[in-house]
Amino acid sequence: MRFRVLATATGATLLFAMLGAVHASPIPQEKKEYLSESEADKIRDAYTSSERIKLFLSFAGDRMKKFQYESARATPERQRGEILNGLLNGYEGCIDDGADQIQIGEEKQEDIRSVLKEFASKGKVFLAFLQKIDKNSPDYDSYQDTLADAIEGTKEALSDVNAALKEAPAAPVRRKPS
Repeated sequence: MRFRVLATATGATLLFAMLGAVHASPIPQEKKEYLSESEADKIRDAYTSSERIKLFLSFAGDRMKKFQYESARATPERQRGEILNGLLNGYEGCIDDGADQIQIGEEKQEDIRSVLKEFASKGKVFLAFLQKIDKNSPDYDSYQDTLADAIEGTKEALSDVNAALKEAPAAPVRRKPS
């Protein structure tokens, strides 16, 4: 009987040690559900905020192109409303994350001025596209709310970009040696 108690205590200690090891293991970074594996890898590999912002803008543009293609198809997919909704959600996620990188770039005192100008330019094009989406589309009801969120998210991102452009110092001018 005494042997069983000792074996149980040893087993419990081993079990708690194993549970502690499992609990102490690092939690993997959460992958954004709207990014593909290769896109997430590119974001992780980007060294500066400027590089990440450019990537997020590129990914947002890809989703806009896919949205335009899918909504114009003569023979739509069976779940076209869900596809269009997903593309708008993905677009909004890219724009939001790109805007979040502005603050990170400012905190790290990176020179992000040129990418801010690019963001402002592309953001205006994206906003114009979103605002021109046909409300008479047969699938409009399925993505109407997501479209409104994407428009609002783009406006907020452009507001953040414009504020950052006003605050960002101009790049230093290098003088030619005399």
